[in-house]
Amino acid sequence: MLPGTRACSGCGLSLAYRHILKALGEKTILTIPASCLTVLHGLYPSTSVGLTNINTAFATTAASATGIAAGLKALGKTDYTVVGIAGDGGTFDIGIQALSAAAERNTDFLYICYDNEGYMNTGTQRSSATPMGAFTTTTPGTKFEHKKDILAIMEAHGIPYMASASPAYPLDLYDKVVKAKNINGTRFMHINIPCSPGWGFPTDDLVELGKLAVDTAMWVLLEIENGVLRLTGRSRSMARSGKKKPVSQYLKLQGRFKHVTPEQIDYLQGWIDKRWQRFLQRHELSEET
Repeated sequence: MLPGTRACSGCGLSLAYRHILKALGEKTILTIPASCLTVLHGLYPSTSVGLTNINTAFATTAASATGIAAGLKALGKTDYTVVGIAGDGGTFDIGIQALSAAAERNTDFLYICYDNEGYMNTGTQRSSATPMGAFTTTTPGTKFEHKKDILAIMEAHGIPYMASASPAYPLDLYDKVVKAKNINGTRFMHINIPCSPGWGFPTDDLVELGKLAVDTAMWVLLEIENGVLRLTGRSRSMARSGKKKPVSQYLKLQGRFKHVTPEQIDYLQGWIDKRWQRFLQRHELSEET
């Protein structure tokens, strides 16, 4: 990734993408739908990324990756990594049919969802990844539903490797991409991407906000390999210490949560606590075995 991208100032995606590309290396073919990432890449004939990239339709990232993987196999080129990268809109919503079909076939590619929790490229509309309580242009009060559990959906397909990561913890992110690169079959990565204009926080708070998401267990660092869940990095340390911060500390830094009520905060905290306990139980089982 070269200087001069068209990303917003303080963009979580540009930070994460730099580490992703370093981990993938040169023999990588990318396929990307309409998204903030196509903006980051730049306008033809210029680009800020020095890898082969195919722009595809919003709904077809995984279908495009399937075709690329099949073409490489037919040519006997087994040393390339095929990577589909899409936002939460192109993954949770518009692209989930193609992704589910590819995962059911266990197609040999890596799918990365960068999750900025809304349709940020088109003006901050709600997606099914938007958390409960958040303001968007299509939920002008607050969103009443919790975000879709994409990890549970993908795990149900029985794929060999899944992981979640954050650009606030770059070594954890880098190591997981390297690991996923060297596994056969469908691999899925879910990356938290704080978005300054969409979430309403100062650009220099990017890393602090990413760390708070993990410290409050709003975002959990983990990997699931052949059905075995393990917490990683900061989340694993939190499991050992038994300490996590209240979600209110995370919410108060973001303009999108300025209308959330104390009752909604309590409700969200209860949801986080229950989910965190489920992760802890599965992690402890993996530690025992």
